[in-house]
Amino acid sequence: MSPDGSTVLFRALPPDLKFATADKRILQQFARALAKRIAGDRAFTCLVTNDRELHRLNRQFLGHDYATDVLSFPAGESNGNLGELAISIERAEVQASEFGHSRLDEVRILMLHGLLHLIGLDHEKDRGEMARAERKWRAAFGLPVSLIARSRSGGRGRARERTVQP
Repeated sequence: MSPDGSTVLFRALPPDLKFATADKRILQQFARALAKRIAGDRAFTCLVTNDRELHRLNRQFLGHDYATDVLSFPAGESNGNLGELAISIERAEVQASEFGHSRLDEVRILMLHGLLHLIGLDHEKDRGEMARAERKWRAAFGLPVSLIARSRSGGRGRARERTVQP
């Protein structure tokens, strides 16, 4: 599957957090750029939704009873698709405000972070490999401070993302 197959879906966004058509287009183009430049032309799907849905998914797949900012669902080796991401727009809004950048940038940071999990990186186990990759790609895409760097600094918007094993 080509990176052109990468898709960003928007579901159940609160009215005050909906994206303009131009911003949706930017996120779609960003997903395709991530797939092409980082994932070896393997596509993925990203769902941008609300805290309630992230809470439900986190509870259902990981047994954690809280909403989180991003969940990664790797597809496994047998599929030409990398897998799926789910991002909470409400978490993205809060974190963007805390770190002084736009909600659009925060969603892109979460997409990058989730994609790095989809390609097999794990900052809890890899001795800094994912942090280095995230720093490199954040700079390449002109994004603000990375999710891993923020969590290490002890900020309140700390990453609580999770990866669901296939």
